[in-house]
Amino acid sequence: MSKPNAGNESAEMDFWSHFAALRPHLVRGAAAVVVIAVAAFLARHFLIDVVLFGPKSAGFPTNRLLLETGHGLAALCGWINALTGLSLSVNPEAFDVSNLDFRVINTAMAGQFNLHMKISFVTGLVLAMPYVLWEFWRFVKPALTQREIAATHRFVFWISACFFTGLLFGYFVIVPLSVSFFINYEASASIVNMIDVNQYLSTVIVASLASALVFQLPLLVYFLTRMGLVSSSFLKRYRRHAFVGLLVIAAIITPPDIFSLILVIIPLYWLYELSIRLSSRIERRDAADGAVAAAVISATSDEN
Repeated sequence: MSKPNAGNESAEMDFWSHFAALRPHLVRGAAAVVVIAVAAFLARHFLIDVVLFGPKSAGFPTNRLLLETGHGLAALCGWINALTGLSLSVNPEAFDVSNLDFRVINTAMAGQFNLHMKISFVTGLVLAMPYVLWEFWRFVKPALTQREIAATHRFVFWISACFFTGLLFGYFVIVPLSVSFFINYEASASIVNMIDVNQYLSTVIVASLASALVFQLPLLVYFLTRMGLVSSSFLKRYRRHAFVGLLVIAAIITPPDIFSLILVIIPLYWLYELSIRLSSRIERRDAADGAVAAAVISATSDEN
């Protein structure tokens, strides 16, 4: 009976010693979130008026770019018509996603304060994520071998780069398209759009974060390939199935119109093809390392 108890006690001590080692990393990560959240709380005008309500303004970069694209296509059609005698036409207004006639309202007494707190907290979580990941990597680093450390020393950089790239893609592409579609959709002329601010905020945050998570696909494939769970041949074999799955994901995170679907599925499929190439590269590198190791073992055995 004494041995199992001793084993349980040592296991419990091991758990608490690991927790004690993790605690300062958790404290520093939480402190970073709080500090950034406080700074975000003080930057109320920029976060709410510029960032949150930016996608619904005519001066938003995406809205201006789409409108200029519409005018450019209209001019191109006119030039082609003059040369060929055809009657091609493009309506530039069809590319205008900034024609948003709606008011954002608050229906709760503490709604604006809660909104301010929520935005500040989400901003703290998002901007502190690289530091939190770095603290996590510092915690697990002592348990890693030198080869594992070399393989993961850019772990924080690549996850953060993919995350923020997806976040910006969601904010600058998916959000303005989604807001424009749902606001301009008219079931009846008698209905006036007065959008609750929390609903608007949820659209901006969910669309942006969903895109940020989807952009982690290459890193997910990287780790699955290193673990031997996925291969490049497997990804190529199920390429068509993956395309259907990506179409479903794009349909979920975008408004139900073909233009938005095409605009989103292109980078998603590009990420999948990038994942195939990344998996193939890892396999070639592992095969080369295995060949070198086999050659060293063979040479050592011949000497013996």
